Formats: sequence, structure tokens, C-alpha cells
Amino acid sequence: MKDAFGAPQSLLVLGGTSEIGLATARRLIARRTRTVWLAGRPSPALIAAADSLRALGADVRTVPFDALDTESHEERLGKIFTEGDIDMVLLAFGVLGDQARDESDPVAAVRVAQTNYTGAVSAGLVCAGALQAQGHGSLVVLSSVAGERARRADFIYGSSKAGLDAFAQGLGDALHGTGVHVMVVRPGFVRSKMTVGQAEAPLATTPEAVAAAVELGLRRRSETVWVPGALRMVMAAVRHVPRPLFRRLPV
Repeated sequence: MKDAFGAPQSLLVLGGTSEIGLATARRLIARRTRTVWLAGRPSPALIAAADSLRALGADVRTVPFDALDTESHEERLGKIFTEGDIDMVLLAFGVLGDQARDESDPVAAVRVAQTNYTGAVSAGLVCAGALQAQGHGSLVVLSSVAGERARRADFIYGSSKAGLDAFAQGLGDALHGTGVHVMVVRPGFVRSKMTVGQAEAPLATTPEAVAAAVELGLRRRSETVWVPGALRMVMAAVRHVPRPLFRRLPV
């Protein structure tokens, strides 16, 4: 169960090598999270991530998880909940893709969509059902401001995040009153391995800043969190820019 400050005692990170996921785990471990599950593809990176969190004093376990292998989600993720209650699930996996390449490679484009949306729908529903069965918990979904309005520069990725965002909002409404809290997190450009080599967008942020926003959102029982907060107003304006003008903006 969560402590008096809203910090979960147990955490499941879907996307166990995610920089944002690990930054969040580190922050929550400092606030009394004691058990962490890292779900991801078996790899040296997943082992190293688990070891880094153990060094902070947490009981860390890993579980094989592939967003694209949706048929395995119910069995593999369900087993985690049989080991004990999970206070928080962080859905942190996703791929950026390569817009220029993916436009001419439908198979690659579909892989982005299946990872970011289809895989998230599957894993999200499995975890939501388990949280509802135990009667409490938070499901935190990492969305993106890219899903707020399709941009020429990344509309494949953005469309997949738009779908994920709408799904998470609807799931939150469906679970309202059950004891399960769904929180959608919308970061802007995050300086990370995923974005190395890309031109940095205004109001860029870091995995650590996203982690801090997640922690604050948990305390407040927020339903939507923008990182940084100023993006809320920026995107409110962007959504209403006439399309002919929007096409000409350097975004």
C-alpha cells in the first residue's frame, strides 16, 4: 500500500530499461518504495538496470516482457500480481521510430504503432484488471505531447501516442470509483538516448524531471500531468492553430 506521502511500496515498470522508468524508480525508492519489478526483454541492459536499483536498497526482480508479444502478456504479467499486491504500474515502454524511413517502410511504421499502442492496450488492460482485482493501485501511462496534434515531422509516432493517450483517459474513466487511479503523463522533448542526434525542442526536459512530476502527480492524485507544466498552455494554443498555418510552422 502507499505510504502517507503517496509513494508506492511496490512498483512494476513495463519497459524495464526505460530511462524515465528507471529515474522514476530511483526517486520512489528514495521515498520508501521497497519492491520493484522490471519487465522487459532479457538483455545485459535489463540486468544492469536491476543491479543499479538493488544498490539503492530495493528488492528488484526482472520478468521477460515484449510489448509486441501480446499473447504472453496475461500470463507473464499476471504472475507478478500473484507474488503480492502491486501499488503502482508504470507503462514506460515505447519506440520513436524513424519518420523518414518509416514513411516508405509500412512494416516499420506498423511496428511503431504496435509497440506504442497495441502493446500498451494489451499490457494496460492486463494490469488494470489485476489492480482492480486487488482493489487499489495506480496505473501511470507515459504519453507524449506529440499525441496532442499530428506534426509533419513525427506523425507516425505522434498518432500512436494519440491513440495511447485516448485509451488511457478512457480506461481511467472506466476505473473511476474502483480504487484504481490512472494518471496520464505528457512529457515534451526528453533529453535521453532515444532522442540523441535530434534537434532539441523548446521546453525540453529530462528523465529526472519527468520522474519528479510523476511523484508529485501521485501525491495529488492527478489524472493528467504535463512536463514541464508550461506545455499545458502551449499545447492548448497549438491545438487551435488553423491547419494551413500549422503546416507552415517549424514544428
